[in-house]
Amino acid sequence: MSATHVRAQVASFATAPVLGVAAAVVAVLTALSGRYGFHRDELYFLVAGDHPAWGYVDQPPLTPLAARLSTAVFGETPAGLRVVATLACAATVVVVAAVARELGGGRTAQVLAAACTAVSGFVLAVGHMVSTATFDVLVWVVVCWLVLRLLRTGDRRLWPAVGAALGIGMQNKYLVALLAVALLAALLATGPRHVLRGWWPLAGAVVALAVALPSLWWQAAHGWPQLTVAGGISADDGAENRVLFVPQQIVFLSPAFVPVWIAGGLRLWREPALRWARAFVPAYLLLAVVVVVSGGKPYYCLPLLLALLAAGCVTAASRPRAMWWAVALTAVVSALISLPVLPPGAVGAVNGVNKEQGEQIGWPQLADAVADAWSGVPVADRPRAVVFAQNYGEAGALAHYGPARGLPAPYSAHMSFADWGPPPDSATGPVLLVRQEGADGLERYFADCRRVGGVDNGHHVANEEQDAAIVLCAAPNAPWSQLWSWLRHYY
Repeated sequence: MSATHVRAQVASFATAPVLGVAAAVVAVLTALSGRYGFHRDELYFLVAGDHPAWGYVDQPPLTPLAARLSTAVFGETPAGLRVVATLACAATVVVVAAVARELGGGRTAQVLAAACTAVSGFVLAVGHMVSTATFDVLVWVVVCWLVLRLLRTGDRRLWPAVGAALGIGMQNKYLVALLAVALLAALLATGPRHVLRGWWPLAGAVVALAVALPSLWWQAAHGWPQLTVAGGISADDGAENRVLFVPQQIVFLSPAFVPVWIAGGLRLWREPALRWARAFVPAYLLLAVVVVVSGGKPYYCLPLLLALLAAGCVTAASRPRAMWWAVALTAVVSALISLPVLPPGAVGAVNGVNKEQGEQIGWPQLADAVADAWSGVPVADRPRAVVFAQNYGEAGALAHYGPARGLPAPYSAHMSFADWGPPPDSATGPVLLVRQEGADGLERYFADCRRVGGVDNGHHVANEEQDAAIVLCAAPNAPWSQLWSWLRHYY
């Protein structure tokens, strides 16, 4: 089949209805963006954005840069920060519809693919708040769309565009390299291999490397700390991630959509007219094996699942009424689980399914509790006193909410906060220590510690900081410059 003939089979893009679905997503996310409050990761990104660099120990620079840009334009509020997440989510919806079009989908299939993406639980969750996954999902579906277009048309001049998308993705999260490896291995195994010939694929690789190089250089110069972070994820959560892999593949998008993406995979593998796209099936399976073996987070496979879902929507378009019922049911369930629609006090009902809901509650109360404890530090001692937070969420909350409460800038040895410096050695105490309940091992680095307060988020939400301890210590046991390497932790 010639490239010209294949090209002629593609339907027109359903611009108006697909953009209508994307606009509906924007409206819903915008309306809810200010509820609850910042997520712990968002508070970290706000501080990281004030320390611009080509890399951080746990991520490349794109997400903190996006956070800084969004708050500079729209204000340093949850709603202002989340504008970029909302736009990324809307773009993801449009691109998945374009994937359905590349796979032979007409108007109905494209709109179904957009709607299924728009109401899926994970896409809504990462669209509601700023995270590295927010932009990672978008980049992955863009790469999938470009590769499908390249395979359908046979136009190898698209390789530099694929490389540019991969390079931008690696400035956000290095995980996108796994997508490139999985697709390349699948193309070598199943074809079409002719798209890998010539110098255009090499040009794409050069573009990807050139775009990603500053971040990769930063990681290399700092001893590849992100590998340490990844090792911590696998060591701490690997077993749980492996157990939850299959269940989460089912619930990520929606249990109602499982038959659709399975049908999409079978369609790509079996349908002769789509033989050029069948590599996406083994690519997903290979990626799943890598994630399970490495103990990675199950959502890493989600973007390829969205491509299979788009393929299945082409088949499901023949029975649109049943699909629209599935979309409506999924929209209700996903809103309850992924979006801040419940009163804060009722978040416990869904926190077991999506713990990120609870992590958006209680940060001002934490700052209030620390401020109360700080008021007990003698005024004469405050110039040499330190507020030290165990993790980046606590430190980010104190950096954001603390100044209005009279608190000094916090310090933490967690993730990239450690790179932003220890307190000066002249800060000989007291030390106001903020730590999670049960993490009392920190006290061994300080003298004469006693608990002087605790954190209550006011809604009885069982998140990571509920019942956190506030401990007042007389002094550090050694100069901060010496303690810092002992206090530093990556996960």
